Amino acid sequence: MEVRPIKTRIFKERENLVDFIVAHIPRVKEGTIIVVTSKIVALAEGRTLEIEDETTREKAIKQESDFAIRTMYTWLTLKDGLLMSSAGIDESNADGKLILLPKDSFKTASVLLRELKKRYKLKKLGILITDSRVLALRAGAVGVSMGYAGFRGIKDYRGTPDMFGRTMKISRSNIPDALSSAAVLVMGEGDERQPLAVVTGLPVEFVERTQRKELVIPPEHDMYRPFFEEVKKKNRGKTIEPYKRPAPRRKR
Repeated sequence: MEVRPIKTRIFKERENLVDFIVAHIPRVKEGTIIVVTSKIVALAEGRTLEIEDETTREKAIKQESDFAIRTMYTWLTLKDGLLMSSAGIDESNADGKLILLPKDSFKTASVLLRELKKRYKLKKLGILITDSRVLALRAGAVGVSMGYAGFRGIKDYRGTPDMFGRTMKISRSNIPDALSSAAVLVMGEGDERQPLAVVTGLPVEFVERTQRKELVIPPEHDMYRPFFEEVKKKNRGKTIEPYKRPAPRRKR
């Protein structure tokens, strides 16, 4: 598998996204997946807000979320089946505005897939729209899929034998999020100006129709829920201090 980031000019708000992609990726092979950051998708849709004050930001977070609670660090929100900070609203690389997430990343991915298949004259093509997230109990951001089209998102190992012949019962591979992490890593999070990437050599199953709910687990069925409920019980009435990294030892 090869993940190749594409350096571009700065994408302008309300610009045509298909034209922008084709201008920077003029040729594409069969079986390619084109990765697009959610930020330029949102800009293409005009999903921005002027930053007036903190009240503006807070109001936007609540409106964009299915559920939101204020924590000591950020707003912790549930949106489109994903747990994220501040409903994904971002100020980085935004030229003084708040950039919201795309309205419907799966729908946009499907539209891009249809149009780009025509432009490139391809039968097998995938589109992946990415964002970045901080995982629970882990420092640093990784890539995550907001929406995709043209390929199957789950590789299911259940019912198949492992290397010792035992039947696997729960193992499934999450292809969009795994690929998003690889793509975001090479595309960068700062001033790299690489909002696109081209992935080739990935053994995925290309499909005509994407199952947008195949990765979603309802909160009540999430395997980590009992753990965090127990943590909440144990710490009820207590103040949880922010983690402080120990000072490095001085060399003697």
